[in-house]
Amino acid sequence: MPEIEIRPAAAADIPLLITLDHTYSTDHVWQMEFSHPHEAGQVSVNFRQVRLPRSIRVDYPRLPQALLEDWTRLSSLLVAWLDEQPVGYTSLVLDAQIHLTWVADLVVDRRLRRQGIGSALVLSAAEWSVAQDSHNLVLEMQPKNYPAIRLSLKLGFQFCGYNDYYYPNQEIGIFFRKSF
Repeated sequence: MPEIEIRPAAAADIPLLITLDHTYSTDHVWQMEFSHPHEAGQVSVNFRQVRLPRSIRVDYPRLPQALLEDWTRLSSLLVAWLDEQPVGYTSLVLDAQIHLTWVADLVVDRRLRRQGIGSALVLSAAEWSVAQDSHNLVLEMQPKNYPAIRLSLKLGFQFCGYNDYYYPNQEIGIFFRKSF
C-alpha cells in the first residue's frame, strides 16, 4: 500500500477532489429480481451476481460538481493524500440518534485504485464514526459497482438492503453495514 495521509478536508481541497476520475469499470453486476406472487402479503427481492459479456465503464451516480455545494452539509469529508496530492475521499453523514454513520461517497482516483487507498478511507471513516459514538457504518453503492461490492465484503460488511430509484439518475442504491 502506498504511504498515504488521511485528514479532514479543507475548502481549498474541494476543487481538486472534483477533478478526480469518478468513473469505474466493472465486469459483474448485482442483478435485482423482483417477484410479487398472487399470494397476498408476499414480495420477494433477490440480488444475484451476473458476469457481463465485457467490461464496461460506468459514470458515478452523482455529479462530482455537487460536492462543491454539499460538502459543508456533510458531517465529515475525509481526504486521502499521496505525494501532496489528493487521491481520494469519502463523505460521511452522521445520524447520532441511531448511532449510524453513512458513507455517501467513496472515490479513489482511477490511476491509483486497488492499492489499499479505498480500504484506508473506509477504515478511517470507521475510526471517525466510533469517535462520534456511532458504532455502525453503512456503505452505499450502485449494484453495478462490483469493485465497491467486493471491497465491502472484503472489509467484513454485510448486505443490509436497497432503495429503488435512490440516486439522482434513478438507479438503485444497495447498502452494506458493519458494526465497530
